[in-house]
Amino acid sequence: MIPGFRRASPTPTRIPAWAAPLVAGCLAGGSLLAASPGDWPAWRGASATGSVDGEGYPERWSAQAVAWKVALPGKGTSTPVVSGGRIFLTSPSGGQDAFLAYDLQGRKLWETPLGPLSGPRHRTLASSCNASPATDGKAVYAQFRSGHFAAVDLEGRVLWKHQLTERFGPEKLYWDSGASPLIAGDLVVITRLHDGESWVAAFDRRTGGLRWKVERRSKAPAENNNGYATPLLVGSSGRPSVLVWGADHVTSHDLEDGRVLWTADGFNPAGTANWPAIASPVVEGDMVLLPVGRDDRPGQANLYGLKLAGAEGAAAPRKVWERHDVGVFVTAPAVSGGRAYLLRHRGEVACVDPATGTIHWTAAFPKASAPYYASPVVAGGVLYAAREDGVVFAARVGREFRLLSENPMGERIIASPVPAAGRLILRGDEHLFCIAGSPR
Repeated sequence: MIPGFRRASPTPTRIPAWAAPLVAGCLAGGSLLAASPGDWPAWRGASATGSVDGEGYPERWSAQAVAWKVALPGKGTSTPVVSGGRIFLTSPSGGQDAFLAYDLQGRKLWETPLGPLSGPRHRTLASSCNASPATDGKAVYAQFRSGHFAAVDLEGRVLWKHQLTERFGPEKLYWDSGASPLIAGDLVVITRLHDGESWVAAFDRRTGGLRWKVERRSKAPAENNNGYATPLLVGSSGRPSVLVWGADHVTSHDLEDGRVLWTADGFNPAGTANWPAIASPVVEGDMVLLPVGRDDRPGQANLYGLKLAGAEGAAAPRKVWERHDVGVFVTAPAVSGGRAYLLRHRGEVACVDPATGTIHWTAAFPKASAPYYASPVVAGGVLYAAREDGVVFAARVGREFRLLSENPMGERIIASPVPAAGRLILRGDEHLFCIAGSPR
């Protein structure tokens, strides 16, 4: 069934008009982050594609021969970010949610507690710190399961802080919150899609003041209204918009005031329940790759290709292709060199043409009982995939798949790998690892 697209324009909860000083030159699906080479400023990198160019990234290593390894104060599952030679992450520490910073030599620079944490429902796979932080090179932003939503400067000083639970009520998710903040222009955008009043909101990066907040209707089968996917920025610098996936439909929101530009639905025509939006979409050029359903269950994983209309994606998109034979559950697709890479729940890999949906090839990592929850990344043509049991694989990808190495780290890994500054940063249950690049 072809998804239906329609325009909608609910009245937003409007904060006074503003003029956003946006960074010029943003391409569709790109980032408005002014990242320097070697930085990884957000969960899926500066380009929001889960990939980075460059050479010399590691191809094989061992847990006993890493550049460095440091113990973390608590079990967090959020992915670190890297900017300006510093690694920023969130972690439980002493019963509180906290920001932490390290340099690229593994020296701890500071730790900033925010307040009491909220323990996870899924104690194996989650923590109080699931969503990844994001940085614009001037501050670091993060939200936590407890409802803490805050910004700290690069020295760890709190710039502003909100308690979202106190302000908007508890987040009613079946499991644990995980959508990361999106930095766009002078805003930080967050989403709350749950079994309650769902919304998308934007806050001023400098002051933390609420700029706008709009309702995000969530009528869907059981659990499908639970959203864990991170919003995407699409469009050129002329009129960027925010793409939100969840509750069996996609909405596009004007960055200036949050109003809904268009809605796309019809992705779950049978009304199948227990399809929460976990895997985030990815944009390649003017194509949105949308994972739907879950591939931890037979025959319930789908993939759609939506073509954004116009140079700025402000009009309703067109469904170009759909596949019902391949998909993912938790892991977001990565795009590199015009190819999309899907890491499936049990380690199968599919290379897909974003424009046509054609599968170029399929492969698989060695079988094991452990699945994959960390999203794959590609750096310099090497795909990294972290299995839950702590084994991290490296494979050369492109026209074909070639397994390079299998690297057991000795502890569970839920956070996605981070390629930055020629290194690979890994965050496990207990430690932060840095893998040095391969000599050329």
